[in-house]
Amino acid sequence: MDYTVAMQRAISLSLQGLGRTSPNPIVGAVIINSDGEVVGEGFHDRMSSPDHAEVVALKIAGEKAVGATMVVTLEPCNHTGQTGPCSKAIAGAGISKVVFAVIDPNKKAAGGAQALRDLGVQVESGVLGSQAAYANRAWLTKIEKSRPFFTWKVATTLDGKIAATDGTSQWISNEKSRNDVQLLRRQADAILVGTNTVITDNPHLIPRGDFPGFTTNPLRVVCGEQEIPTTSKIFDNAAPTLQVKSKDLGILVAELNKTGVNQVLVEAGPTLATAMLNQGLMDELVMYQAPSLLGQGKSFVADFGANSIDQKMVLDHISSEVIDGDVKSIYVVRGEK
Repeated sequence: MDYTVAMQRAISLSLQGLGRTSPNPIVGAVIINSDGEVVGEGFHDRMSSPDHAEVVALKIAGEKAVGATMVVTLEPCNHTGQTGPCSKAIAGAGISKVVFAVIDPNKKAAGGAQALRDLGVQVESGVLGSQAAYANRAWLTKIEKSRPFFTWKVATTLDGKIAATDGTSQWISNEKSRNDVQLLRRQADAILVGTNTVITDNPHLIPRGDFPGFTTNPLRVVCGEQEIPTTSKIFDNAAPTLQVKSKDLGILVAELNKTGVNQVLVEAGPTLATAMLNQGLMDELVMYQAPSLLGQGKSFVADFGANSIDQKMVLDHISSEVIDGDVKSIYVVRGEK
């Protein structure tokens, strides 16, 4: 049987967990019977329940799980944490086959595939593995690099300016682009700015709009040595705020690791953002380019030491879309020249 369609559905379900699972991965699961009909599905949503995606789908399927196939984006876990091993729950429910996309790299939870085989369940792996890994890139990066995944968001003119010479910057991008940014904020576990951004713009850093099911807002993080007013919006009770009073990015990463966040949305100015770029901390760039020019003004990136064209920093283009005239592009930051 071709499990591509079911895995595409599982990946789509997993994405509903963005911003809701930290420190756990996003996972989607679909259970199909011998006729290919969906009898249960679910995604991990730590805000509402400790149940993993597999258990959510099993509870919906009930007795229909017997003899069925589970299609899941990540290898089922084989350890006891806040919940029991998914491998045992799957086998105990009577599932006959498990198809998963990505092998679990977390040593604490790995081994689910072999455990399932030992319990008499057929196992197939690698179906849409690259697509599922991309969807879960924040958590996978955290496991691989022992730090959160950093997404750098910028809104610029066509000539790369984020503010005019007089300091004005509202609004470079259009309203639909700004609404799209709210979704990025909602899907992040933390939002990072520098002290200068707080002093200059006094941002609230809270996702605006209607996002049902979310019970908390992303952690707000401020990094830098400048003193910021105690009356700043980031200190209200709409979300917790972490202040890292240092320019040392190693300290920033260490403090973020203590919180368990998977994905950090960087809305910092060029000084902090470029420092992160130089230290290989930027993983992804999401750029909103408005169809306008300033000529002069503040660039979104500061000097990173490129004096000749062969020292340029190369990014990998992932996708682009037009949002009411603005162009939203996503790039992978290689961190190499």
